[in-house]
Amino acid sequence: MAGSIKNVAIFGATGMTGLVTLPQAVTAGYNVTVLVRDPSRLPSDHKASRVVVGDVLKKDDVKKTLEGQDAVIIILGTRSDLSPTTMMSEGTRNIIDVMKARGIRKVIGCMSAFLLWDRSKVPPRLVPVTEDHDRMYTVLKESGLDYVAVMPPHIADNHPLTQKYTVTENMLKGRVISKHDLGHFFVQCLSTSDWDGKTVGVCGEYS
Repeated sequence: MAGSIKNVAIFGATGMTGLVTLPQAVTAGYNVTVLVRDPSRLPSDHKASRVVVGDVLKKDDVKKTLEGQDAVIIILGTRSDLSPTTMMSEGTRNIIDVMKARGIRKVIGCMSAFLLWDRSKVPPRLVPVTEDHDRMYTVLKESGLDYVAVMPPHIADNHPLTQKYTVTENMLKGRVISKHDLGHFFVQCLSTSDWDGKTVGVCGEYS
């Protein structure tokens, strides 16, 4: 299955991690389609094969994005807005629905390491976003698809690509991952089935 993936859709390509995942996917040889609300957030030299302008909450926009795709990477986020939301879970539900209709099996979804914690230990200001990550996680787990549920800790903007990060099932062994290494792992998941159907923590060590 992994070997047949050529065309990949990224949702959340203009976020901090999405902006570094997109070029890594292109460099790895994939044709990348992105769905963006504001195309001006993409760098002028982006190498996406196709840019669809729209909203993940509109199923027709998701359908347009997923035409001809073999796999999906979901890196939806709310930027600095920590207020209650259902955007990530509802967007993921739209994506999963269209994937099933199209026979697309592979999906990598980024949530938060807080889902691996005791919920009572999550900082109160982060609880609303964590609750929607939890709803998103449920959508993935119940999808019946070849999902990889990725739970990063703090995603660092200022650490490099090392490709030397630790991946552990159902647990986390560190406190930070660089955005570049996280994007690298998403792309790696496209070419292996090792993590399909699993929940994984990823972390790195940086000086």
